[in-house]
Amino acid sequence: MDKPNIICMTPVKNESWVLDRFLKCASLWADHIIIADQSTDRASADIALSFPKVKLIENISQSYNEQERQKLLINAARKFPGPRLFIALDADEMLTANFLYSSEWNSVLEAQPGTVIRFEWVNIRPDFNSCWIPEGKLPLGFMDDGSKHTGADIHSPRVPVPAHADTIILEDIKCLHYQYTNWRRMEKKQCWYQCWERVNKPQRSAIAIFRQYHHMYSIPLEQIRPLRREWLSGYIDRGIDMTSITDEKSYWMDHEILKYFDQYGTKKFRREAIWHFNWVHIAKDLGVDDAFRYRDPRGSFERFVHVLLKQTQKSQNKFSTRLVHKALRLMGW
Repeated sequence: MDKPNIICMTPVKNESWVLDRFLKCASLWADHIIIADQSTDRASADIALSFPKVKLIENISQSYNEQERQKLLINAARKFPGPRLFIALDADEMLTANFLYSSEWNSVLEAQPGTVIRFEWVNIRPDFNSCWIPEGKLPLGFMDDGSKHTGADIHSPRVPVPAHADTIILEDIKCLHYQYTNWRRMEKKQCWYQCWERVNKPQRSAIAIFRQYHHMYSIPLEQIRPLRREWLSGYIDRGIDMTSITDEKSYWMDHEILKYFDQYGTKKFRREAIWHFNWVHIAKDLGVDDAFRYRDPRGSFERFVHVLLKQTQKSQNKFSTRLVHKALRLMGW
């Protein structure tokens, strides 16, 4: 098989904090980088268009739908002729720099059409000295054979994963995830996820939503390990800054959460653990009139439950915690 076109497929929504780094890294291995831009800022598009390998397409959807945006990216990628290797990364993800010399990269490039490529997910901690790697490997690569992509609105597979597909499981090359290096931004994203779940999956229990979106506070010790220098050094040696973090005055999640409050009222979200942020102050900083309407709607019992759930996040599978869950669910949680 001829060498495939290596196509990086990436959705973007206000990712200026990390996009320059991502594109510098991806430009070392990708022949083409397709950005599906859903940003409300101009900075993300300006950064993307400064890179010659980038093809910028507009995601005009007003909603959050991962299945739709991946279809948009895949359809654009399939316009390139010849064999195609898809690598689907978010803007806060980079391949470890050892792809530059690892024999695994050749095995990826020589994969047969229809092969799924799975990566370990290295979640970098804010100290840049440690990380955690959850169990399981993500399907982030696909040697395209035209298979249909099926996914979900949220937390969806990014590439086609046909039944009984051949699979390459990478052990050496990994996916670096920068989300947790900016802890405040990450927490805002988890708040937005909780609101999205309450609106779009109203049948889900508040306990289940809490547990899922507070996973970062219950990482098993066996998953935490040192961040290996060779995962970054190949980029650093080429002058790419891999460790500094820039921040934004506000995040797109702030605006979207306030929109949810306007549409549904704050009381709808009183059981979601999002109120450690002062949304009145956030709204005032954004220039919103009558920001007081975004005050914390929780009563004393709901505040108590959130404290209890946080305290038991690391022990949620204990018998005593399961009894607490059962009692809370009888009360509508």
